[in-house]
Amino acid sequence: MSVSEALPRDRNVVRRLSAADAEAYRAVMLDAYARHPSAFTSTVEERAALPLSWWMERLGAADGASGDSVVYGAFDDSGALVGAAGLSFETRERASHKATLFGMSVKASARRVGFGRRLVLALLDHARARAGLRVVQLTVTEGNEAAQKLYEDCGFRSFGVEPMAIALGGALLGKVHMWCDLGEGRA
Repeated sequence: MSVSEALPRDRNVVRRLSAADAEAYRAVMLDAYARHPSAFTSTVEERAALPLSWWMERLGAADGASGDSVVYGAFDDSGALVGAAGLSFETRERASHKATLFGMSVKASARRVGFGRRLVLALLDHARARAGLRVVQLTVTEGNEAAQKLYEDCGFRSFGVEPMAIALGGALLGKVHMWCDLGEGRA
């Protein structure tokens, strides 16, 4: 049983987001872009300018069919969306065994209770269930030790640093590249 299947679907849970969650997802992510600009390649201004339809598409196919991406959300006891993370799937034939974890964020008020870990594990469960997927990759801003440790604890390993990956306020920040072998530890 996967992490997401083992949880109730209404309160204090992690579940796949649907089109009905698009506005709440947009709000959570815009807050994350504003509060943690060094964690994301996109700016809050770039993302705020996008129509709600873009956010709905990012959530993936509403019918659960295989789309180019999927997003899971963390909901607190009140039922409010407090975090999200997604997977984008590579569509080119020679790279279709790979997915990228993107847009990981948990509101400060909901941190240190396991939502980040549960989001990552739910995405890895989703990836393992998708035929042909073998690798999930991600990047984390160099120096964000808490995020890097979370990913390592969930099975990711670093494989390099991209220097000067993003420009923020005149500073050039590196991105640590990480990967998780979905087949590791399986019989």
